[in-house]
Amino acid sequence: MNPVAGLPFRASAATPPFPSRCRAAPQLPRSVSRLPPRASASTAGSAVALPCPTWSSALGLYERERLGLSRYADEESKEDIFWETLDADLQYWTRSLRPVQWYPGHIAKTEKELKGQLKLMDVVIEVRDARIPLATTHPKMDSWLGNRRRIIVMNREDMVSAEDRNAWATYFSSQGIKVMYSNGQLGMGTMKLGRMAKSVASTVNTKRREKGLLPRPVRAGIVGYPNVGKSSLINRLLKRRMCPAAPRPGVTRELKWVRFGKDLELLDSPGILPMRISDQTAALKLAICDDIGERSYDFDDVAAILVQLLLRHPAVGSEAFRKRYKINVDSDCGKMFVTKLSLHLFNGDTSQAAFRILSDFRKGRFGWVALERPPT
Repeated sequence: MNPVAGLPFRASAATPPFPSRCRAAPQLPRSVSRLPPRASASTAGSAVALPCPTWSSALGLYERERLGLSRYADEESKEDIFWETLDADLQYWTRSLRPVQWYPGHIAKTEKELKGQLKLMDVVIEVRDARIPLATTHPKMDSWLGNRRRIIVMNREDMVSAEDRNAWATYFSSQGIKVMYSNGQLGMGTMKLGRMAKSVASTVNTKRREKGLLPRPVRAGIVGYPNVGKSSLINRLLKRRMCPAAPRPGVTRELKWVRFGKDLELLDSPGILPMRISDQTAALKLAICDDIGERSYDFDDVAAILVQLLLRHPAVGSEAFRKRYKINVDSDCGKMFVTKLSLHLFNGDTSQAAFRILSDFRKGRFGWVALERPPT
């Protein structure tokens, strides 16, 4: 008996394993049996038994909704389930898309030169996007730095909530890493960064004095992914435009040392990325937050996934879309909303509609929206 419809299950040789309009379910662990097929319009009168509740635990939230199994347990909040299933959902949504990859020629040159400059640095300032701190760190960064002192700067603090900032501060401090928040556009946190860099590297001149050497300025290298705000931080710190900066990836293309007073020298560096991004959920977050070149992804696809993500996000939801665009959200399908918005505002041009949605998110039009939480 079907536990939902109360109808007997009738197997039919004419019923295909999956309707033509549906994709096959993702591979499940060996211990979990394959899901039964969904009923289609062509099999009226037939019903399928729903899977055992334990099966859905192996699936992301989107997959459970696709199978008609989305239930929020009484003891768990909607917010908890969103964060628990977010990466699984993103992995499911991106599996059929063109991989997001971007590695312009200057990055390979920069990476080689940066490794050579590391031995000159007393402290490394790694700048990350506060919305996606894990996605905006190079997988080889720890091995490059070794035991060198490091400060993590979470830029764009105005785009995440105080709760998210506190959670990440606690997470990094538990690992013994100094972290601070900044807003490179407005200059918030820049003076604190200068003082922190001098404080962290204060032992440099102490050792020089013990050896009978004259003190020298502290050398701090500023590194990070493209477009996370490295050059803007330096310009705000120096109170003048010393480094080229623009709200797009790939503007800075060479290493450049600049002097801040008598006690601090800063190295501005181009954004560095892995030659190949194996984690496509992280790559998608980079595309959403404009931290990777536009040529690496399709605007329509990324905007559609962003819509699906924000519709489920506890801080956003469908009401935010209705207020922002003055149209109702008829489905949780992102492509359908992009198409509807294109007809409403752009005469059917889905590319313009997709660009508008991405721009609105990047400018904070949906409020404080973080896309990552500290690992538990």
